[in-house]
Amino acid sequence: MTVSAPVGASPPVPQKVAAPLTRAAIFLVVTVNPGAANAATVKSFCADLGGLLRAVGFRDLEGKLSCVMGFGSDLWDRLFPPPRPAELHPFREIRAGARHAVATQGDLLFHIRAMRMDLCFELATQVMARLGPAVAPVYEVQGFQYFDDRDLLGFVDGTENPVDQAAIDATVIGAEDAAFAGGSYVIVQKYLHDMAAWNALSTEAQERIIGRTKLADIELDESTKPTNAHSALTVIEEGGKEIKIVRANMPFGHVGQGEFGTYFIGYARSPRTIEQMLTNMFVGRPPGNYDRLLDFSRAVTGNLFFVPSSTFLQDVTADPPAIDPPANGAPGGPDAPIEAPPAKTPQLTPSTRQGSLGIGSLKGDLQA
Repeated sequence: MTVSAPVGASPPVPQKVAAPLTRAAIFLVVTVNPGAANAATVKSFCADLGGLLRAVGFRDLEGKLSCVMGFGSDLWDRLFPPPRPAELHPFREIRAGARHAVATQGDLLFHIRAMRMDLCFELATQVMARLGPAVAPVYEVQGFQYFDDRDLLGFVDGTENPVDQAAIDATVIGAEDAAFAGGSYVIVQKYLHDMAAWNALSTEAQERIIGRTKLADIELDESTKPTNAHSALTVIEEGGKEIKIVRANMPFGHVGQGEFGTYFIGYARSPRTIEQMLTNMFVGRPPGNYDRLLDFSRAVTGNLFFVPSSTFLQDVTADPPAIDPPANGAPGGPDAPIEAPPAKTPQLTPSTRQGSLGIGSLKGDLQA
């Protein structure tokens, strides 16, 4: 699987945005606290993530541990000077009648996945310990595989995901934004389901809402599938060609609290594709012909993040430590404003390390 690169240059190594589905995942969203020192801590962490990942993942090489790190629009501007990723912006909320795609807080996303929850849990623990007081958690969702990759509504999720090179082509930026080639965009939403109302529907009614058969996971024939079926509204075409994304959705829930949901996470080389899907779902195509799944599921979070290449992350350099302010009475004393040191542009030099295991420096290519 390849990513385009300028002639004579080594291609940037993407983070593992197109990795196959796993049995367990943790979705961790945090904000970065104000202050230059906290921003510097995050920048310093970027190159260390690969080492943490290797240290935890080496405990079970068959556990397929990976981690994707994404940055929100506001944080990107705090950490890095221009240029910025061409299509990075805050999540755009959508309101249409009672339907609301909310926009919520979030500076950093960590999408951790493995075949075992304990691997995910340990890496999340190490990440938060390393970032410490520099960040504040917004939410954490622990996802799990539900039977044969079904959501809690009972339908298989992610059937139409592209694979192999097609997945890379769908998710990884190329020449269209050469400064950030190897990167990707990800939109995440936490949906809660009204399971009592959903289960009160007949199987046939559920199938018409989803657009697929429930047991066999076969798409309904175009002559019988409603135009507002979920599978119909989420097909995006440009120039007669379908534009794909990669979904890594996971079920989650807290039975004692009556909470049952799906964590939507979609990777794409442009956020416009997923944004059009959400517009079709919430507003309708045409307007008013909305996704009836939203009568039973509501979004309670919404974020857009940019996922830089692992090559970019490993080459981020931390800002120098802040100098203690002068004592009282000295020029620039405690009453004077403290200015953050200017951010440094990451030095995106090609990695010289080779081999999939990446044995050597802890700041090698991020196998995420």
